[in-house]
Amino acid sequence: MPQSLAAVYVHGIFSTKNRRPFLREKTIRESLYCYLGGVSKELKCPPLLVDGYIDHVHLLVRFSRTITIADWMKETKRVSSIWLKQQRGVSSAFDWQDGYAVFSISQPECPAVKDYIASQEEHHTCRGFQDEMRNLMKNNGLEWDERYVWD
Repeated sequence: MPQSLAAVYVHGIFSTKNRRPFLREKTIRESLYCYLGGVSKELKCPPLLVDGYIDHVHLLVRFSRTITIADWMKETKRVSSIWLKQQRGVSSAFDWQDGYAVFSISQPECPAVKDYIASQEEHHTCRGFQDEMRNLMKNNGLEWDERYVWD
């Protein structure tokens, strides 16, 4: 085949350091989601949706065939952290957690995942980030050790 093609969708999630609610202000969150989408697009991983809540973000993207997941996450978190610290109303102590979670998504699952991501504010009125992550890890068949998941 003379052309390289890929249709790989991923759902990435990461939190603020120690899940501190640095993103309380809705206007900052909305600007952050746009910025994260732009960063991901520059990395050749066009976003389908970026959303989140006061202490974490979700990205649903069509993944590039030219970058690793680790490099995508590292660069997305690095540049968005710099950008956030320059925004009025965001503490200079802001930082993202060290780790992240990324789950593979089939194309037919994308609409359901988009709905899930879009309902984050409503979703987190009754469940915190750690419970959400435990549920996602369980639903994706992952085993984890609580001592090493949270920072």
